[in-house]
Amino acid sequence: MSEDKSIEILKSAILLEKRGQAFYSKIARQASGKAVKAFFELMADEEVKHVDILAEQFKAYRQNERFIPGEYQENHENSISAKVLTKELKEEISAADYEAAAISAAIAMEKNAIQLYSDRASDAADPNEKALYKWLAEWERQHLNFLAEIDKELTEEVWYDNNFWPF
Repeated sequence: MSEDKSIEILKSAILLEKRGQAFYSKIARQASGKAVKAFFELMADEEVKHVDILAEQFKAYRQNERFIPGEYQENHENSISAKVLTKELKEEISAADYEAAAISAAIAMEKNAIQLYSDRASDAADPNEKALYKWLAEWERQHLNFLAEIDKELTEEVWYDNNFWPF
């Protein structure tokens, strides 16, 4: 792909991650519970890491018209969810409608990131660029998985509390 397309995707990716970081930071600041605050702070920190990685690639690409190799072999599976998916977190989120709504918004953001990164990984000719976007897509997929798990549990709790189940 052309330099313009690579630069355009990098700019979009950095903006997406910065928006995610701002969103998660705001939710963390407004969170009523300790576990919820820690969860959203962790999510914000992860987005900062993504911005740093993307900014480094942007700089390298601008200077050399190439992506630099990265250490993208890290396995993200369960890397965060074990730390944050606690009973306390789920109870605090279910007790606060604002944080529960934020989970839904976060799910949409993560889906957008996965789509952007997956599409670019598929289109990229540069193996370093392809590896970068595959890695980012997988990282965001892990975020999506534990957000979806929280959302599912919250939904089921509401259904049980309101007797929506037909049996």
